[in-house]
Amino acid sequence: MFQFLPSREPSTIAVQVRGKVTKEDAENLEQYVKKEFGDDTPFNILAIFLDVGGTTFQGITEGSKFDAKRWGQFRKFAVVSDKNLMKVSAKLGDYLPGITVEYFEVDQVEEAWNWIKE
Repeated sequence: MFQFLPSREPSTIAVQVRGKVTKEDAENLEQYVKKEFGDDTPFNILAIFLDVGGTTFQGITEGSKFDAKRWGQFRKFAVVSDKNLMKVSAKLGDYLPGITVEYFEVDQVEEAWNWIKE
């Protein structure tokens, strides 16, 4: 489940993710981006992953659609987690064109915000 958090930076979406990511979560994120950034304005994401479980197939499908549609708008993606899987996923993001991904431990939220602001 996604929970939007107050952002410290106007061009950054801050979210906390707990448990499973669903189709509804992906749709809510899409609506938020459309409202705040339209179809062309670049943005960053700072995502804090806590107690992350699996995702539903619909959630993965909808998330993939979101990524493909918004790819040109992504700039920086700060991944905050204590899970090795998230660390590995963040490193794979280094190979994606046009987006910079950085991994931070749960106790490094301040560092994540500082990196986003650079």
